[in-house]
Amino acid sequence: MPGQFENKVALVTGGNSGIGKATAIRFAQEGAKVVIAARRIEEGEQVATEIRDSGGDAIFVQTDVSITKDVEALVAKTLETYGRLDCAFNNAGVGGGVLLHEANDEDYDRVMNVNLRGVWLCMKYQITEMLRTGGGSIVNDSSAAGIAGFARNPLYSASKHGVVGLTKSAALQYAPDGIRINAICPGAVRTPMMESAFASNPSTEEWFTSLEPIGRLGTSEEIADAVLWLSSDAASFVTGAAMPVDGGAVAGFW
Repeated sequence: MPGQFENKVALVTGGNSGIGKATAIRFAQEGAKVVIAARRIEEGEQVATEIRDSGGDAIFVQTDVSITKDVEALVAKTLETYGRLDCAFNNAGVGGGVLLHEANDEDYDRVMNVNLRGVWLCMKYQITEMLRTGGGSIVNDSSAAGIAGFARNPLYSASKHGVVGLTKSAALQYAPDGIRINAICPGAVRTPMMESAFASNPSTEEWFTSLEPIGRLGTSEEIADAVLWLSSDAASFVTGAAMPVDGGAVAGFW
């Protein structure tokens, strides 16, 4: 049976690991041709190979989303290979907590350049193509920390709040053109990045789990399923949303 994204082209940034990898695989399972973008070549190529070995269609393009020429080249390669772009998941991001009064220019620029500038650049070139072909769907990866403050990482939280504002404003601007733009706001998810943090400080896992009323961390596959729903025709009346997928973490006092 054909998948819900049969004959469509999906672009996933940060598609080499964690949520991005899980989403790229789910798009491919549902019939999409997938473009995987990331900075780390070996991991990105492995994901593309895994999809192809499973009967899907995927390519990898090395990309730093904070660099204009890289993002422009990414979308150009997508069009050169597949001829169009229907869906995009702008997932690439960085974390790294630092006390606000101890942060320096490099700390600020690193977080904002990837998490916010990167999303803006990707949307700029994705929307340009979608306007040409009559529409599409974009999902931006924000965070539960893009809805509520996050004392452990104010710069990260600020960048993710920015993603929500950019998403809502762009959704209004391009709704008449048939382009739906939404944000996904994950809570604590068990990804390789999180596992690394847990390994260095075992109490971190207990603390993050305590934030989740549902009583556990999320999985990359659960976030991927939400991204696919927002990207699909089932969500055709949804645009400008910032959708928590967070085990109830931002629903209220806990």
